[in-house]
Amino acid sequence: MAPINPENTARQMPDIASEVRPGIAGQLDWVGMGEIEAPVTLANAQGAVVTSVARVNAFVNLRRPDVRGIHMSRLYLHVDRYLSAEALCPGGVRHLLKEFLASHADLSDRAMLQVRFDYLLRRPALVSDNSGWKSYPVVITGVMDRGQFTLELAFAAAYSSTCPCSAALARQLIQERFRQDFAAGENVDFDAVVAWLGTEEGICATPHSQRSSAEVKLRLVPSFQSFPIADLIDCIEGALKTPVQAAVKREDEQAFALLNGANLMFCEDAARRMQAALDRDERVVDFWLRASHFESLHPHNAVAVATKGVPGGFAPGLDGIAHLRG
Repeated sequence: MAPINPENTARQMPDIASEVRPGIAGQLDWVGMGEIEAPVTLANAQGAVVTSVARVNAFVNLRRPDVRGIHMSRLYLHVDRYLSAEALCPGGVRHLLKEFLASHADLSDRAMLQVRFDYLLRRPALVSDNSGWKSYPVVITGVMDRGQFTLELAFAAAYSSTCPCSAALARQLIQERFRQDFAAGENVDFDAVVAWLGTEEGICATPHSQRSSAEVKLRLVPSFQSFPIADLIDCIEGALKTPVQAAVKREDEQAFALLNGANLMFCEDAARRMQAALDRDERVVDFWLRASHFESLHPHNAVAVATKGVPGGFAPGLDGIAHLRG
């Protein structure tokens, strides 16, 4: 057998996807590569570079029913070259999608890129001089559909929620205990009451609180130079008022208890707070959000969902960004 000439290897290798017709013809909405492992770098608001490990989905449609498959290796190589050389930005996503389509000019007129990663932010403590890292799951999705570019940013943020109903019931029990311990009509000693308020017997009931999750999907104005990830996370946490903390000393924990007491909320309240904040944000074309309170009272969750209500925009489904939790 004659040895294979390396220069002729590519010419001699079969290309079944291009040369063989499909057994069943049909157009396909999306074809591509899922869960590509890649590094991702982003510039934050201060100009510093943030690096993370990403999982990338790269897809095009297959609009020719007579063609068996797309050129998947081309998608991978485009993704690898871009993410290895540049910081992820809206302009770069747009350019990459155009490259997807240029490399599939005879097959596709739609392209999608989805990048999923954890975004780390350094957060100061509430009172003490400490700080710590918090991680936020983020998904950036770009779509080029027949020349129209859309850009989405999704993320999740954890916060604390204290039940208003439970707080009212706890206050009632404390009032009843006060009546038991201090007889009506008698002069009440101020110092005795202050001391009583500092005892477990006096404060005999506390409202239930729980760690909760805000999941947000945003369609952005695509003209940004960089992704305003930290700004939009701050917008949501600022609306909720009680984001979970990283570095916590006793003075920070006490301040957190005060924040929870001043921000009693059902899941409906949390969803409306986020809704109002995003409605005012000119960077956001459309939004979908979900407030989930992982109740400590019972084994099921309290959930509220809201959308901006843009015609043809996000549907008010319950699992709009389930991939964040996966």
